[in-house]
Amino acid sequence: MKAITLQHYGGPEDLALTELPTPKVAPGEVLVRVKAAGVNPADWKLAAGYLDDVMEARFPFIPGWEVSGVVEARGFDATEFEVGDEVVGYICKDWAQNGGYAELVSAPVRTLARKPESLNWLQAAGLPLAGLTAYQAIQRLGIGRGDTVLIHAASGGVGSFGVQIAVARGARVIGTASERNHDYLRRLGAEPVTYGDSLSDRVRELTPDGVDAALDFVGGDAVAVSQEVLKNPKRVASIVDATVTEKGGHLVWARPSSDDLAALCALADSDKLSVTVDRTFPLAEAADAWRAVQDGHTRGKIVLDVEAS
Repeated sequence: MKAITLQHYGGPEDLALTELPTPKVAPGEVLVRVKAAGVNPADWKLAAGYLDDVMEARFPFIPGWEVSGVVEARGFDATEFEVGDEVVGYICKDWAQNGGYAELVSAPVRTLARKPESLNWLQAAGLPLAGLTAYQAIQRLGIGRGDTVLIHAASGGVGSFGVQIAVARGARVIGTASERNHDYLRRLGAEPVTYGDSLSDRVRELTPDGVDAALDFVGGDAVAVSQEVLKNPKRVASIVDATVTEKGGHLVWARPSSDDLAALCALADSDKLSVTVDRTFPLAEAADAWRAVQDGHTRGKIVLDVEAS
């Protein structure tokens, strides 16, 4: 099979298109022929060694944690899926080595769910990691009907899911974004505000009594600004800023969950969750896809079109 690999920690310039053997399929796993693979900031951060203190990486290393594809074979006791089933997955294992930037990947069944019928392969590949990150952050804060929620970086990959999931739960959403993305946020159901200096004042203009919960999907001073407008300063979650826990909030890292992923797929099939694909790249141009993510100005997701490569 063809796969994108790294021989050591590095950046986009170190990615190489490589021929590798078909992956082994352990008990409780299935072999997935990958149609598309989502590209996320966590991919290049892990490859750069930024997560070395908390996650083992084994080389040669294939990046990528979210895929859409078709089950091609089953390991022992992998009874949840049949050969030919269309699936999506956040294929995170206990260590990083055999990821989704490949034509084939072995994935534990606990990381997979059936692909939403309403999404094409590219859209489906952009759902698992970013969608689970937003979903589990919202779960952690217990966001629901009647809440007013502030979402930072609301037009990005994780943020756009956060807006839709919160709206589907009956919450009012205020989302930060550049002005060029304000109409996009309105279409998702959020009330947009421009980020930057005096953000707390602009949020107070929309909700003078403050917000019930806040989600930081960007870092920087987002947690501090959130606590200026929160009714309860502890009801904040971040996926970037580890100091949030020192302030009584929650640091969230997505966990594989077939149940949570199935819930996201159900939202998609009920027209409550859409996936915006900003750009696609063939597998061989994964380095350019990383550079696009690092640029930080995407609307929605960047996806590798593996099937077309």
